[in-house]
Amino acid sequence: MDIIELIIDEDNKELAIDAVSLVEFPAIESNWIFMSKDKNKLSLAKLDEHKRLIIGAALIPNKLIYRRDAEGKEYQVYFSESTIKEASELYLKSNNQSATTYEHKEGVEDITAVESWIVVDEKMDKSNLYGLNLPKGSWVLSMKVDNDKVWNDILAKKVKGFSIEGYFLDKMAALSKPVDTDTDTEILAALSDILKLSFVNYPKGASQSSERALIDNQNNGNKATATSVEIGRILATQEPISLNRIRKIYGYLKSTKKSSNSIPFRLYGGEVMLRWCSKMIENTIK
Repeated sequence: MDIIELIIDEDNKELAIDAVSLVEFPAIESNWIFMSKDKNKLSLAKLDEHKRLIIGAALIPNKLIYRRDAEGKEYQVYFSESTIKEASELYLKSNNQSATTYEHKEGVEDITAVESWIVVDEKMDKSNLYGLNLPKGSWVLSMKVDNDKVWNDILAKKVKGFSIEGYFLDKMAALSKPVDTDTDTEILAALSDILKLSFVNYPKGASQSSERALIDNQNNGNKATATSVEIGRILATQEPISLNRIRKIYGYLKSTKKSSNSIPFRLYGGEVMLRWCSKMIENTIK
């Protein structure tokens, strides 16, 4: 089985961590600790009883995560300490603290990350107070749950941990660069010209999806990220978009397809935009 290191796409940093999902089976196999009256929990829980906090690992360095692609090929991926640290910083820089989904399917309201930190010292780290015992370099989140339905599901153990939603690259593929020949230089120059082109013929359905999502986001307390809202505004007003932006939109939509009903996915134009971007990229390559 192949083992792949995932890294942040330098050209799509804003897509690194778009949301955190609450799931029953976390891929990193690390459940959170929740603050409740459970007598088996820590004494600290009594102090946080009414805060409704959940604390757990978002990412653990070098932890192998099982994956299977659309063709059924099985493989494992992992993240390095440096990638996890940068991803955690981009998560906060992009104001994604309230971007939360349920089982990667639907966006949920009233759940916010109130603390985010990287384990620096395994013995002295705050996560030990909650019995997490995480290795150095782990990314830990503490989230406040004001959503009654989700909180009840947490108490019932229907969801047990965090799972990130984002866009990452295969490190080996990203590092594979062709030898610079005259032909390669000409091709790169041609591609550069193509990337400068702008397109306005994207589907009306995509613009309508973005327009509706902008309204839903306002009614939902403006919880979508600034990047998602800006993409939504551009598509809703049918402004020209470059091929480079089409690639970024396609990358985001493809990586978050399971959350097709979420506001961020619809801000990016939804399923209609995903199909259009795929055709545009394919036709450009040809």
